[in-house]
Parts: sequence; C-alpha cells; structure tokens
Amino acid sequence: MIVFRHLCVLVALAAILASGCGMPHGQPSKDSEVLAPSEVLEFGTLYAENCAGCHGAEGRGGAAIALNNPVYLAIADDAAIRKVILKGVPGTAMPAFGQSAGGMLTDAQVKVITKEIRSHWSKQGILDAATVPSYAPKSIGDAQRGEVAYKTFCESCHGPGGAGASKGSAITNDSFLALVSDQGLRTIIITGRPELGAPDWRGNVPGRPMSDQEVTDVLAWLASHRVSNPGQPYSASNYTQHQEPQDVRRK
Repeated sequence: MIVFRHLCVLVALAAILASGCGMPHGQPSKDSEVLAPSEVLEFGTLYAENCAGCHGAEGRGGAAIALNNPVYLAIADDAAIRKVILKGVPGTAMPAFGQSAGGMLTDAQVKVITKEIRSHWSKQGILDAATVPSYAPKSIGDAQRGEVAYKTFCESCHGPGGAGASKGSAITNDSFLALVSDQGLRTIIITGRPELGAPDWRGNVPGRPMSDQEVTDVLAWLASHRVSNPGQPYSASNYTQHQEPQDVRRK
C-alpha cells in the first residue's frame, strides 16, 4: 500500500513537471497577454472607451445624439459616419478619433465601430414608405422662410424665437449653436432626439411631415442666430462700464 502511494505521488509530480516543460519560467501564456490599445477590435470595448461618454451606453444618447436611433442610421450612410469618427467635426465637441487626424484609433478600429453601430442598432426597412429629407442639404436655405416653418413645426415645443419652453430647450442660444455644426442641426431636425422625447421630421405636426426644403430653411434660420463671440456674459458696452471703475482706481 505504501509503495502504491509513493508511486501515485511520483506520477503526480511527473505530470506537474511535464506541464511546465513547454513554457520558459516567467513567460505568460498566450491567453493572459494584454492587447495593445491599437490591437483591440472588440466593438463593446471600443464603443465604451471612445463613444459612450457622449453618445451614452448602448448608444442611448447623452450630451450627443443617440446612435441607436434607426432613423439616424437610415439617413446617414457608412461613409458619413466613418468620416465623422475619423476626422471629428471642427468647432464642436466631436473630436477626431482617427490616427490620420491625430486621434488614437486605427482605420481597422474605426471600421469596426462604423460597421457594428449599424449592425447593432439599425432596422431594415424602417423608412421604406417615407419621403425622407436628405442627410446633407440639396439647396440653399432661406432664413425668412425658415422662421415661418419654425413657427409651424417647432415653436410649440421650443417656444417663440427658439428661446425654450416647458417641452423643449432653447435652440437659438448662442452657446448651444456654438457647440453644434450645421450638419448636426440638420440631423437633429430630421431624426429628432427620441431619447429626449423629440420627434423626427414626421412627428411635429400630425399628418404633416416637413419637406426637404423646410428642413433646409429652418436650419438657415437657426444658423442666422450664430454670433461671433458666443457665451459672453456682457455686451461690449457693459464690459466697458465694468472696466471703467478699475481704470479710474489705477489712476
């Protein structure tokens, strides 16, 4: 019996020693190696680390539009989405993520994000029966016509002059307009922001969707409210008045 026990111990030791013979001491196994940031190609990780901060977990929206909005994915093709990810939107909070534009993501990673956003959240045929305004404008907008269209389609939520109301935020606010591009405004007008209860271009007036030209004109009206120095707490004259006492004190 004792001999048998000793034999079992020896066999076990031999098995342990044999299992370690194929790998040098201190070298990690292949499945324990951590990928370099540029080698990560798993969508969940890429989205969480680069997109969720603004577009929300699972694309549900946040500071920026929801990416799980199938209407948005129906009007914006892969080329448009890829361009925004790669190059960002100058003058807005959307940075460039592509390495070619100074970001951290490789072309392969941008391709994964672009492909999987559509794969996860688009809905086939969602706009088959609709006359959809184009993603990019096809004509020049008219701000005067846009003001009329705004009153028809938008004022009930965003208030007279776009100053905001109980149902919607201020959209002619100079700071807001400084943080969103014309294309961003157009996208919101068409797709709405369902995560905030804002309807798409079909839902502002029951049975009366906005036409492509009306979308373009409302955008022109909104853009006409941009200012050169947004977010300033004082007008130039008030600023001078606030400075004068200090200047007098210096004398």
